[in-house]
Amino acid sequence: MCGRFTFEHEWPAFVDLYDLPWDVERGRNTAARFNIAPTQQVLMVHNDGDGKQIAEEARWWLVPWWAKEMPKAAMFNARIETIDTTAGFRDAFKSKRCLIPASAFYEWTVDASDSKKNPWHIHLPGDAPFSFAGVWAHNDKLGVTSCSIVTMPAGDPMKTLHDRQPGILDPDVYEEWLDVATAPSRAKELLQVNLDGKLEFHRVSRDVNSSRFEGKPLPEVNPL
Repeated sequence: MCGRFTFEHEWPAFVDLYDLPWDVERGRNTAARFNIAPTQQVLMVHNDGDGKQIAEEARWWLVPWWAKEMPKAAMFNARIETIDTTAGFRDAFKSKRCLIPASAFYEWTVDASDSKKNPWHIHLPGDAPFSFAGVWAHNDKLGVTSCSIVTMPAGDPMKTLHDRQPGILDPDVYEEWLDVATAPSRAKELLQVNLDGKLEFHRVSRDVNSSRFEGKPLPEVNPL
């Protein structure tokens, strides 16, 4: 799963990942964020009606276009196994796929010594910026634009920490992922073209266990 993530890079660090109108985007203010939690505003990239990439803020907790009230069920992650059949996600997966820029994310393990949760900071080599595979929706009635991160069964090395992982797409498939003409069956195939096998992780301080903590957690030296 993915319950928290970070956005630690300046926006220009993503210039090589997306095909955005940088004459407009270069002035975007993107302060570093070290503990982004569900229901908070995040940045996403998707295609507009003309098929061109745009960046937009969205609530991280999908609100389907047809919802009459804010969903109470957890809608911040969408499972790859059921994303094309679950009522809350299938429309978005069919025609409103997005990319959610990030620097790292967190996962937790239980410490045998005190039964408390130890957070792990998970990132790509060199702390390279990346994008989660996502889906989005706009609900006119509630006036909210929202998104969700697609998750899948964990492989190496993430299965050391958890049985699931977010889909971190290879930039080579960004264009096809965002294209509304890409069929859901093909989109599922694209989720296998990911960078998850390159992930690295290290322990950080338990400060980040609280969603109210907004600073940068200190690294820990404890082994897994």
